[in-house]
Amino acid sequence: MNGKNILLLFSFLISNETFTQTIPRKLSAQKTTASVKIDGSLNDPVWKTVIPATDFIEYMPTPWAHELYSNRTEVYILYDNTSIYIGGYCHEKSADSVSKELVGRDQVGNNDFVGVIFDTYYDKINASGFYVTPYGEQSDARYSASGIKDNTWNAVWDSKAKMQPDGWTFEMKIPYSALRFNSKGNQTWGLNITRLRQKSGQQCMWNGLDPNKSGLINQEGEWTGIQKISSPARLSFSPYFSTYLNHYPYNIPGVKNVTSSVNGGMDVKFGISQSFTLDMTLVPDFGQVQSDNQVLNLSPFEIKYNENRSFFTEGTELFNKGNLFYSRRVGSRPLHYYDVSSKIDSTDQIIKNPIESNLINATKISGRTSKGFGIGFFNALTKPMHATVRDIHGNTTEITTSSLTNYNIIVLDQTFKNHSSVSFINTNVFREGNDYDANVSAAMFDFNNKKNTYKWNGKLAVSHLSGVKGKSSTGYSHTVGFGKTSGMLNFNLTQELTDNSYDPNDLGILFNNNYLEHHLLISLQWIKPGKWYNNIYLNNNFNYSRRFTPSAYQNFNYHFSVNAQLKNLWRVVFFVVFNAHGNDFYEPRVAGRVYRSPQSFSFEAWCHTNASKKYSASADLLLGFTDLFGGKRNNINIENNFRFNDKLSIGHSVSLQSAFNNAGFADIDEATNDIIFARRDHYTIENILNAKYNFNNRMGINLRVRHYWSHVKALELYNLLADGKLAMNTTFTGNEDQNLNLFNVDMVYTWQFAAGSFINIVWKNAIFNNDNANMNYFKNFTNTISSSQNNNLSLKIIYYLDYLKFKKKN
Repeated sequence: MNGKNILLLFSFLISNETFTQTIPRKLSAQKTTASVKIDGSLNDPVWKTVIPATDFIEYMPTPWAHELYSNRTEVYILYDNTSIYIGGYCHEKSADSVSKELVGRDQVGNNDFVGVIFDTYYDKINASGFYVTPYGEQSDARYSASGIKDNTWNAVWDSKAKMQPDGWTFEMKIPYSALRFNSKGNQTWGLNITRLRQKSGQQCMWNGLDPNKSGLINQEGEWTGIQKISSPARLSFSPYFSTYLNHYPYNIPGVKNVTSSVNGGMDVKFGISQSFTLDMTLVPDFGQVQSDNQVLNLSPFEIKYNENRSFFTEGTELFNKGNLFYSRRVGSRPLHYYDVSSKIDSTDQIIKNPIESNLINATKISGRTSKGFGIGFFNALTKPMHATVRDIHGNTTEITTSSLTNYNIIVLDQTFKNHSSVSFINTNVFREGNDYDANVSAAMFDFNNKKNTYKWNGKLAVSHLSGVKGKSSTGYSHTVGFGKTSGMLNFNLTQELTDNSYDPNDLGILFNNNYLEHHLLISLQWIKPGKWYNNIYLNNNFNYSRRFTPSAYQNFNYHFSVNAQLKNLWRVVFFVVFNAHGNDFYEPRVAGRVYRSPQSFSFEAWCHTNASKKYSASADLLLGFTDLFGGKRNNINIENNFRFNDKLSIGHSVSLQSAFNNAGFADIDEATNDIIFARRDHYTIENILNAKYNFNNRMGINLRVRHYWSHVKALELYNLLADGKLAMNTTFTGNEDQNLNLFNVDMVYTWQFAAGSFINIVWKNAIFNNDNANMNYFKNFTNTISSSQNNNLSLKIIYYLDYLKFKKKN
């Protein structure tokens, strides 16, 4: 291929390839005074007067193809002074073509669905989506200009669905209290409607989406001519009552094996204005959230766990700006939890040392004006925490492990045309007494060109800690990037820098600082189906890192991946990862020391079968090699899921991970201050069983059982030398073997007995066993099950009270 042809090919790849329709579709709004019964049947005469949204356009797998008449979608929209009513008919050649499963609220599972997305200010910045399945189960989400979909956002609305001989029908009623909009005479809202047909893998949109173009709500249609609607008073209360019964065999005199508690509190949601909402939780109770997937951590960095508390996941898009908010910090382990043992005598006994700080209350205020100006305010307060210690005479004392702590976040965000924005965020942690305080501020920008094909972004952040051992420290960080975001060929070039004093970890999370890094991503995508595939995505990632001060090379790595969906709806992925020799300044766990990390290669292949089948599975195989000690890694992950019927399904996953002749930090010899490394074998087996049975679309039981076993066997010990290399150590006698078992059961019964109101009954079982015995898996599992167990049974009742309904009744 000569230079001219190469230039032509490159010009084609970087061109803004597009299939898009440039003029948004319009649907005229129709107001009604007739009553609409939400039963899913479309029998009300008023539906016959409505002009439907039809002729949906495929988004995947074949962009811009029109849906077949036999599978056509018809959606009708009405409104009155209080609500929006949506009805629809999803035609199929036969009812057997409809994919349906009872999975519970905010889950997709194996369901077809229809979703209606409203951009009430028609600013292409924020939108709300409401989804319904053939069983009438609901899900809802908030969308932002950055493309983030917040599935944790919940509104209270009504829906029903019914099966038909040639498909299924549905009805939805969305009260205005579930939306934010302006109260004015003549309005136009942004609108799009989507339908997913699971068995064919087909997703269609009323207003077509260009998959080569970045964004969702910037490609919406219009709902025009909305007349004389007013935003109502948005005020609701969700009081709760909960009770817990806990058993753990302490078998310590004066300490109860069985404890109980009764709790009460309330969530409040108040519409301060048409644009802003206050959310508050008073004396919250998070005891029923799913157990964390804890692991044996051999790295020098903390483990980042998922947030399972709904208050901290719902509507937090603004607060996640700049990646400065890690919500697990609020109510986390007390600051001086690990200091208790150093403050007591060897004869004293720690009776109680809570691992979590109790939250008194938390408040969020968030919203965005019609001019695109977003404001977010977050505040949370945690109680002082104490450990209880008993001496040999039976006297007990309390040691403070955490003072009264206040967490604050303020966010200002102005959006512009073309998905552009500038933002400012400040986080602050204030601790009562002598403990230090933390403050972090960041300014960010995202600028896109007019065609939304190129993007410039950046962040400048400063952290300030005051009162750390009587001193203060200030740190600096910045990120700057440029990239192409639309078309067949995309790229992104980023630089990140943090100095050695930057620390956002009191309310955010940063694994390490003091680095200067450059990242280059080059991606290719084929979104038009071929003979054997529906789409293919190819990614190349180049990463180069240096220590910032004093300047030194850290590492270079390259990631290559191919991700493709086949015609049979299987998904296959292939990875290649190369890590060059590096200087690891963190693995030694001592400032100023370095470990010469080895060169490594890894190859990984993953596939997932068609998820719409009764039986589906995925398999993942990884092979890795390092040039130090001839190290090897073998990882195998297999998942299976079987749907017995629309109510019952069972899934199982097993992960087998092994590392042979792996090198890593083991200990510090207190006698010589030598840093001890080990050549070791590391085995990990994780089994997770999931089962669910749903009685109907409002009631179900979910079971999750997890057993995690990780075993480390030290084969040889080494001293870390000053030049970062390893030398044999034959004198250190410490036992560096580890054997950790974690076992958890989470069984949850949920009944939505009224709109927004729930009864939850939860049984949780937890076992922690770090016995160093070396045994086979099954004996190890038996030994774990026979260990001391913590059993917790709880009941929680949440009742939703809407001010408007309460006012109407009175």
